[in-house]
Parts: sequence; structure tokens; C-alpha cells
Amino acid sequence: MAGPKVKRQKRGKPEATVPEPKLNVETLTSEEMTWVDIEGPTTKETEYLAENYGFHPLDLDDCLSRIQRPKIDEYPDYLFMVFHFPVFNQQARVTTPSQVSVFIGKDYLITLHKGDLKPLVKLFRECQLEEESRKENLSGGSGQLLYQIIDRLIDYCLPILNKIGDNIERVEDDIFTQNIKPAAIREISILRRDVISFRRIIWPLRAVVASLKSRLSRFTKAEMGPYFDDMVDHLDKIWDGLDEYKEIIEGLNDTHDSLATNRTNEVVRMLTVIATIMLPITVVASIFGMNIPLGPFGNSSLSPLYVTLICVFIIVGMLYFFRLKRWI
Repeated sequence: MAGPKVKRQKRGKPEATVPEPKLNVETLTSEEMTWVDIEGPTTKETEYLAENYGFHPLDLDDCLSRIQRPKIDEYPDYLFMVFHFPVFNQQARVTTPSQVSVFIGKDYLITLHKGDLKPLVKLFRECQLEEESRKENLSGGSGQLLYQIIDRLIDYCLPILNKIGDNIERVEDDIFTQNIKPAAIREISILRRDVISFRRIIWPLRAVVASLKSRLSRFTKAEMGPYFDDMVDHLDKIWDGLDEYKEIIEGLNDTHDSLATNRTNEVVRMLTVIATIMLPITVVASIFGMNIPLGPFGNSSLSPLYVTLICVFIIVGMLYFFRLKRWI
């Protein structure tokens, strides 16, 4: 008698363990402090900061927000700051804001950004590769390192401002040429949008940078007041330049409209002169074109010549009259 059948269990392959995603966190450490740089932060990186530093959850949420305004939040042990710096978008041809979030404590500095601010990325790479640069920037404390970062990012605004000035000069040359290009008004509109976007970035940044001097004193070893005042002066210089460019663009727009209107009036005037001259000639040609004998021109073989001479006399007379009235 056959025994009971035993079901054999198939040996399955062991489930592969999914490796945890690598945190995009880079660290530089010196005797005085630690610089943590996070490029392209996600929720994983903010959870890492929450576990290791105990920052406020609202501050960590602001690090991932794209609409957060520049600000400074002060806590007993650290400061949380949000900055916006300009980055020129080549495709859209407009300056867009790039956010940098900063946590600063007595012996650490944490920066979170998207990675499109070249001075910040370059400074961190220099400190990674060069021992001398690491000592120079990290030996003065977290406050001095933050100054170095912000100072470089503000200086980075000047080439963008100069590029706008070059574009304005190019459009100005196009406007004052003999042939007004139809695309000039579009170039003016693009420049105006670029300046407005730049001003929207710089205006709140000035207030945040101006308040750093009093709030970062506890995180610096040396007196940094004059250095932060110098940064404010640079921002004021950028703001004054944007104000000047704004007025120039408005003037170019008015000038373009005036030149275009004047050119249109010239064309309309010439067309009006031509139409006015053609009207009596058309009447003469219509009269002599009828099949009715008109005096000595009716049966003469020179009738076409007489009609032509009459039309020429009318044209010359009207042109002389227009010239006498300074209409042409």
C-alpha cells in the first residue's frame, strides 16, 4: 500500500537585500569645526540631520521648500538661515533664484543647496583638496567660514550684472541704427524681465545680510563687523546698478516706441502723398478714356501725348505745392 505523498517544498532563491540609498552628505573636519555640505538635499538628508543634530522640524522642512523667503531663525544653540542668490538660466534667458540653507553652531556649519552655485561648490572642493585652503577657511570658526561663503556668492552676482549691462548696450546699438529691427522690442522685454527678477532676489537678501553682523558675533573668534559691512556695501552697489539698468531699459523702450512711431508716420505720409497725386491723374485718365470726343483731343493722333503732358503737369504742380508747404 502506497504511503502518503509528501509535498516537497521548492527552495527559493534568497531575497536580495536592497541597499539603503547613499546619503549625499560630504564632511570636512578640522580641529576647530566641521563643515557639512549637502548638495541636492532630500528627505533622507533632512532625517539624517534631525537624528544627529536635533534641528527644529520646521527648519528642516524649509530646506526642501522652493518658495521659502530669505530669513534668519535664531535658537539658543544655533542659527538657521535661508539665502537666495541669482543664477542665470541660459535657456529662459532670465536670472532665477537658487536657495542656500545654512545651519550654524559653535563648532559646525551645515550648507544645503542645489549645486548650481559655482563659488560654493568650488570653495568646498578647494578645502577638500588643499590643506592650506582648509586651514585658512576653517580655522577662524564657523562665523568666518560663513562670511567666506556669502562673500564669494555676492561677488558672483557682479558678472551676472555686467552681462546684463552688455546686453543693454547691444540692444541700444540695435535701436539707434538706421534699420529698426522688429525683434528689438522683444529683446527689451527680456531684459526688463531679467532685471525685475534680479531685483526680486537682491532686495530681501540685503536685509538678511545686514542683520548677520549682530547675530554671528558669538560664532566668530575675530571682529567681523567691518567685513559684513563691506558685504552690505557690495549689495548696495548691485542694487544701485539694477536701478540704473531699470531706468535705462525704460528709456530704451520709450525711445524705440518713438522711433517706430516716427517711422510709421513717415511711411504713412509718403503713401498719402502718392495717393493724393494719383487721384487727379486717375480723374483725367477716366475723362479722356471715355468714347466721347472732347474738343481738339477727340480726333487728334496726339491725344495720348496731350493727356500724358497734362498728367505730368499735375504731378509737378502738386509736388511743388507740397514742397512749398514743407509736407515733403
